[in-house]
Amino acid sequence: MKFTTDPDPLRYPIGQYDMATEPDAEQVQQNIVAIAALPLKLADLVQNWSDEQLDTPYRPGGWTVRQLIHHIADSHINAYQRTKLTLTEANPTIKPYDEALWAELPDSSLPIAPSLHLLTALHQRWVTMLHKLSGDELQRTYYHPGMQQSFTLAAMTGLYNWHGEHHFQHAYQLALRNGWL
Repeated sequence: MKFTTDPDPLRYPIGQYDMATEPDAEQVQQNIVAIAALPLKLADLVQNWSDEQLDTPYRPGGWTVRQLIHHIADSHINAYQRTKLTLTEANPTIKPYDEALWAELPDSSLPIAPSLHLLTALHQRWVTMLHKLSGDELQRTYYHPGMQQSFTLAAMTGLYNWHGEHHFQHAYQLALRNGWL
């Protein structure tokens, strides 16, 4: 993965992802392994946190850890659907959504267990599919209307490897700062 540097490490603890970088076959496999590991890694970090800890924003003005976990589930559901659309349609136009508004919906206040369970099951299906894709299938594209650009499934693996680690680090760095580890 290639990251840009960012002057705001609380917002972008691992930097921003560079979508212009197309991963090679080895990087794609590393991305898939990281995507596969995320649900357990995230659960291990937060499963015993109190409601007070889960309802702590990871940065001033940022989402709470609870919202982050529900957001990751929402985002990765969309990524899974986009993967399937890309494999069954020619350069499909995906449907963007307002992540900030989704994070304010009533389900964002639920306990985290449903989203952690969902991520585990979702990633099992998604990773099984990703591992079986041929090189040609990884080069299939979807069109993102908000970015006015097409992206390959190979590039998507890098983005979602980054996305998972990005939000994991939000929670992890918060835990470090507050002595919760």
